[in-house]
Amino acid sequence: MAPMMIENENDVEVGESLPPMTEHAVSVSLPTWRANVGYEEGEEWVISKMKTGYPRFFIHKEIQKFATDIVEKHGREGEGAMLFPTHCTASRCRDFILRIAADQDTSQVRIIDLLPAAEKARAEDMNAISPKISAVLYPLDLFKVAKQFWQHSGDGVSSRRAEYCHHLFEKGVLVDATKLDEQPSRFCKGPRRYQKKTSIDLDAPATQQDAETLTQFVEQRFGRNLDLSMTKNAKLAVRRRIAGSLTADVALAEALSLDADSERTRQVADFSEDDVYLYPTGMSSIFNTHRNLLAAKGEHKAIVYGFPYIDTLKITEKFGPGSLFYGYGSSEELDDLEKRLESGEKYLALFTEFPGNPLLRSPDLERIRKLADKYDFCVVVDETIGNFINVNVLPYADVVVSSLTKVFSGDSNVMGGGLVLNPKAQNYALLKKQWTDDYEDNHWAEDSIFLERNSRDFVSRIERIGMNAEAICDVLSAHPRVKQVNYPKTSPTRPFYEKCRNPKGGYGGLLSATFYTKADAIAFFDNLDTVKGPSLGTNFTLSSPYVILAHYGELDWAAKWGVEADLIRFSVGLEETSKLVDTFKRALDAMDKAPQ
Repeated sequence: MAPMMIENENDVEVGESLPPMTEHAVSVSLPTWRANVGYEEGEEWVISKMKTGYPRFFIHKEIQKFATDIVEKHGREGEGAMLFPTHCTASRCRDFILRIAADQDTSQVRIIDLLPAAEKARAEDMNAISPKISAVLYPLDLFKVAKQFWQHSGDGVSSRRAEYCHHLFEKGVLVDATKLDEQPSRFCKGPRRYQKKTSIDLDAPATQQDAETLTQFVEQRFGRNLDLSMTKNAKLAVRRRIAGSLTADVALAEALSLDADSERTRQVADFSEDDVYLYPTGMSSIFNTHRNLLAAKGEHKAIVYGFPYIDTLKITEKFGPGSLFYGYGSSEELDDLEKRLESGEKYLALFTEFPGNPLLRSPDLERIRKLADKYDFCVVVDETIGNFINVNVLPYADVVVSSLTKVFSGDSNVMGGGLVLNPKAQNYALLKKQWTDDYEDNHWAEDSIFLERNSRDFVSRIERIGMNAEAICDVLSAHPRVKQVNYPKTSPTRPFYEKCRNPKGGYGGLLSATFYTKADAIAFFDNLDTVKGPSLGTNFTLSSPYVILAHYGELDWAAKWGVEADLIRFSVGLEETSKLVDTFKRALDAMDKAPQ
C-alpha cells in the first residue's frame, strides 16, 4: 500500500483533517502562525472550523456524539461523559476527578458500563472485538478536570471504537450492565493476552434479537465469517515489528546489519515479543508505566530528565508523589542527581526521551544506567523520535515506550502505543509480574488492523525520511538568519546518540529551528509550503510552531529551559528531496520580503 501523501499543501484550510477528508485523522490543519495562536486563544474563526484535532487534545466528534447520547439516555441534565474501553480505565478517571475536585460536589460522578445484551457477544473468544464502553458521568462544571485525565492518560476510547459501539448503542444492543442477569466482573485485571486462535461463524442462528443485530453489524463491518485470528495476528505482527523479530523481514535485518534469519535485533538475550505490550496511545504506555512502577516499587518521586513532551511531566506531577525535573538534560544535572542519590534520596524511575522533543538532545544513557543499577531505580526511555531502526536503547532501559501513532504508522489515521520490558534488567522479574497481573489490551481491533497495514513498510520509510531530514538540516543551517537548528546529528549531545545508533541507523526525521527575530519566524512559517499542524512522524512533511501549541500557557517557563516561544518544528516526510529542499529555500527567501 503506497504511503498517503498530500498535494497542494497550502490549500489545506484551517480546521481540515490531516490528511484531508480522513475520518479518523490524528492531525488538523493550522496553516498560519495566526491560526495557531487563534486556536490556543479559543478564537471562534478557528474553533468553529475544527473538523478534528489531535485526539488526546480534541475529543473526536464521533466520540462527542456518542457521549451526548449516553448522557441523554442514562444521565441527567447538566452532565457530560468521558468514554473509556473498560471499567478499570474509567475507574481511574473517576478517582482522579474525586481527588482533584475534592473541594467541589462530586457526589454525582459515577460510571455506567455498557455491554452487549447478547451473552454470545460477551464470550471470551469475542474479546478481540467486544463492543463495550464504560462512561464516566460528571457535572459539566467538572469537564476541565475530566479532560485532564483524558489528555494525560491517553486511555480514552478511540474514534473507531466509538463509531462501532455508537451504532450498536443506537440499535439497543449495548445496554447498561446493571440490567443484565449476569453481572460483569469489575476486578481491574486484564484478560489473558495470548489465546488459541479462534474462528467464530457469526452466521450461526441467534436466539436473541440483540444477538442478531450485533451479528448483522459485524458481518457488514468485517465480513460474513469473522476470523478472530485476523485481529490477533495483526496485534502479533505489530508486536513482532516492535521487537524487531520478524524473521522473514529481510529489510529490517539489513537495516540493523543482522542476518535475515536473526530473531533478536534489540541485542538483548532472551528478548521476544512476549515482552512487548500494545496500548491505545503512546501516552497511555507512559501513563501505565508510571502507574505500574508505583504499584511495584512503592510511592517514590520520579525523575524527568531532559525537556520532555509536556504530558510526561504532568503524569509524574499529578499521579504520584511528584517529580524531580532536570529540564536541560545536562551532565551537571546528572552530577546533582548523583549527589542526591549518594545522600540517601530514593527515586522510582528516571523518564527520558531519546532524543528529546523539540530540542533533539540525547541523554547520556550509559551513565544513567550505571546510576540506576547502583541506586535501584528504573529507567524509562521514550524512543518515539529515534525509533528502533535508528537507535537501540533497550540495553540501557528497564522499560522502553513509543508512540506508534507517529512514524511507525506514518499515515496519520490511527493511534497506538508500544511498551517493551528489558528481560535483562535487574527489576525485570518484579516488573514482569506487575504487568502480567495488571495489563489490559485495550487497543481496539480495527485500530490494530490499520496499524499493522500502515507499518509494513516503515523500515524503508524511515531511511527515506532520514535522508530528507538531513538535507533540510543542511539548508536551514546554512542560512544566516536562522539562529539555531536542532537535530541529533548536529547536536552537542551527538556522542550520546552515537553510542546507541545502530550500524546503519540514521538520525531520524524530526528537527527544529529558531530565528533571530519573531518576524522572521512568522514570515518563514507562513510561506513554507508544507502541511502544518500538530503531531509528527507523518509520511508527509508536517510543520508547526510547536511551543505555541504545546506550551502556550507557560511560554516563560519553557523559555527558562531554553525552549524558545518562536521555535518551529519540522517532521520531515517522504517527498522528493530536491522538491522539499526548494520548498524550504523559498520560505527562507520570503523572509527578505517580509516587514521587520
